[in-house]
Amino acid sequence: MKRTPLLFFLFLISIALIVNSCKKDNLSHIPGLLAGNWQLASITVTNYVGDAQVSLDTLNQTCQDTQLFTFNADNSCSYTNFQCKSDTAKGRWSLTANKLFLISDMVCNDTTKASGGTSKPFENTKIVTLGNYSLVLETGDVEPNYSATKKRRIMRYGFIRQKVTATQ
Repeated sequence: MKRTPLLFFLFLISIALIVNSCKKDNLSHIPGLLAGNWQLASITVTNYVGDAQVSLDTLNQTCQDTQLFTFNADNSCSYTNFQCKSDTAKGRWSLTANKLFLISDMVCNDTTKASGGTSKPFENTKIVTLGNYSLVLETGDVEPNYSATKKRRIMRYGFIRQKVTATQ
């Protein structure tokens, strides 16, 4: 008679272990954090030779247009007023398997003659910071391995999350 409660207790524990040990897929909160409207706050460009910083410049200081990067849950995205040009570029976004890099096929009109007036600025983008209210992305030569004499250029985009209003 005393063995029955003990066996019942062991049975409950074994069921709890079996249920709790099942593989859980798609536990990442990153896509949910990324979804929404992000307003550009700053762009900095850092030039390096190897790991030595050569220069640091802040861009878009005179632009009065609001630049918005929008990520949708269906993996579509848009960028409004990229490099202070009045237009909206649209594309698709995804994350790498390790969720450290953002990949986007969005083609933006830009002001750089070297690129022919268009570019894919977020084709291979390192996610530096992602939180409820801020997003920092780095583009350019963001690979972790580089030569000590190689010139590198990294653009850092800082964004602030925008509230969704009833008119949007």
